[in-house]
Amino acid sequence: MNNNDVLRRLRYIFDLSDARMGKIFSLGGLEVRRGHIVAWTLKDEDPAFEECNDRMLAAFLNGLIIEKRGKREGPQPKPEQQLGNNLILMKLKIALALQAEDVIEVMDLAGFSLSASELSAFTRRPGHRNYRKCQDQVLRNFLMGLQIKLRGETQKPEPVPSPWGKPNQ
Repeated sequence: MNNNDVLRRLRYIFDLSDARMGKIFSLGGLEVRRGHIVAWTLKDEDPAFEECNDRMLAAFLNGLIIEKRGKREGPQPKPEQQLGNNLILMKLKIALALQAEDVIEVMDLAGFSLSASELSAFTRRPGHRNYRKCQDQVLRNFLMGLQIKLRGETQKPEPVPSPWGKPNQ
């Protein structure tokens, strides 16, 4: 998924205003103007659309963690220069204080089945023998499950086939 899609979906899921998004960015160590937030959340076809880079989204996710969980002691984390689906998933899991069972439940709300070992593979360090890259489909379904859970939308989507080729019930 591209960063703008993630930012748009998070804005909708948490019902964030421009001002609140600006506050979250500043908690993450980045001061942004309202115009940037608007441009990042526009549709890709819009002429005023601007691409949100990895550092910007990382700052937003760090700010979301601080807003939801509070500041940690010591120096605050700096936004990462490169951000992948695995890191986005981990940061959202941390921000919402989700355990593995909670993430599996959220995925199930979106009609996507995921085992604890598959989820664990996403949180491993690259290079670990059990590391697995989080595909766009997995992150998209996680965000859809969050939307269903947090916004109270009850329409359960059709089951999506697992990227591992297993039947998804």
